[in-house]
Amino acid sequence: MRSIPLQLHATAPATPLARHTARSRPVWRPGRLLSAPHRLAFAAGTLMLMLSALWWAVTLAGRALGWAAPAGLPSTAVHMLLMGFGFMPLFFAGFLFTAGPKWLGLPAVPARALRFGLQAQVAGWAVLLLASTAHDAALAHPLGGLGVAAAAVGWGALVWQFGRLLWRSHAADKLHAGLIAAAGALGAVLMALSAGALAAGDIGLLRQCVLVGLWGFIGVTYAAVAHRMLPFFSASALPLLDAWRPTWLLWVFVAVLGFEGVAVAWPPPLALQASVEAAAGLLWLGLAVRWGLVQSLRIRLLAMLHLGFVWLGVAMLLLAVSHTTTAAGEGSLGLAPLHAYTMGFLGSMLVAMATRVSAGHSGRALAVDTVAWVLFGLLQAAVIARIMSDLAGTPGPWLAAALWAAALLPWGWRHLGWYGRPRADGRPG
Repeated sequence: MRSIPLQLHATAPATPLARHTARSRPVWRPGRLLSAPHRLAFAAGTLMLMLSALWWAVTLAGRALGWAAPAGLPSTAVHMLLMGFGFMPLFFAGFLFTAGPKWLGLPAVPARALRFGLQAQVAGWAVLLLASTAHDAALAHPLGGLGVAAAAVGWGALVWQFGRLLWRSHAADKLHAGLIAAAGALGAVLMALSAGALAAGDIGLLRQCVLVGLWGFIGVTYAAVAHRMLPFFSASALPLLDAWRPTWLLWVFVAVLGFEGVAVAWPPPLALQASVEAAAGLLWLGLAVRWGLVQSLRIRLLAMLHLGFVWLGVAMLLLAVSHTTTAAGEGSLGLAPLHAYTMGFLGSMLVAMATRVSAGHSGRALAVDTVAWVLFGLLQAAVIARIMSDLAGTPGPWLAAALWAAALLPWGWRHLGWYGRPRADGRPG
């Protein structure tokens, strides 16, 4: 007798109000950004990534259409700073203060503790963008330098906080965290030097600072994270693989990336540089296969990580070819190797890693749906278009910038929605 009412209750049609409640999403609230470090830092990084992509796409479109641009700051200098230092450190902060305490065996860090460092960076880059609209170089350069200096202070404060965690930790293995802290300190110094170079109008020094930072700061940070996490992710999803990551491999990463950073300021003989780059490119492509590139293609999220890593090997081989042809007097490949490294490796890995962390820490399945997969494909198209523009002169850089923005704006908008809403599984964090 009791089962009948229960069965009727279970199969009764839902009322309109119930259906609406089931479909409605929680309200987006700014205060939820403070519920976890990755929410606040990733939201800041995503915002800067979107602004940078939109600004550069509009700038190059305007240039292609012959629109007059403000002449106070070279747009290429602003582009270098935003793409090199503008959003990467913000994402680094979200990852470091989420995974770092676990690596170091320490309690979680509250998101509120990161506010000054994150706010100073976002405010600094906003000032730089404001300076880019000025026509007077006498105003634009010191204003832009002030903005970059604020960003350097913000990042330096976060590096100091992470260094204190490292100092307090009694974990047996602090190698990866220590390398990231050292690379982060180098990044803070290079950002401060960039601020001075921009204020003084020394674009050559500014370019050197950014390029050294791309290899010695950004690249070494990526290497430490990839060495620790990529084999682990692969082995977790594909049990037939082992999490192979010997320590000597990490030091090879650091040595090669450091070599490229030093070569920016003190170029070695071209034959030596090409030999190192060719060997590194082949090693990293082989490592991609060893870490499960082929097997990962069945799982979209893993495929994104592995395909992003492949770009590092491609970039090194392009550098080797470029330096070989330069030594032979036949000219270089221009910016093609640099864009394979920055857009291909750094950009793809950033999107893949941020997607994984954001999904996992928002209570969503660790899977890539069709929307995310298509956007990642657009990102790859942007990389290829930019490399072809460097090698063949067509299509123009504006197409690559448009594709880059077309991929990252909807990706960023989607993730910003996640950061301001509760976890999908109802858990805290």
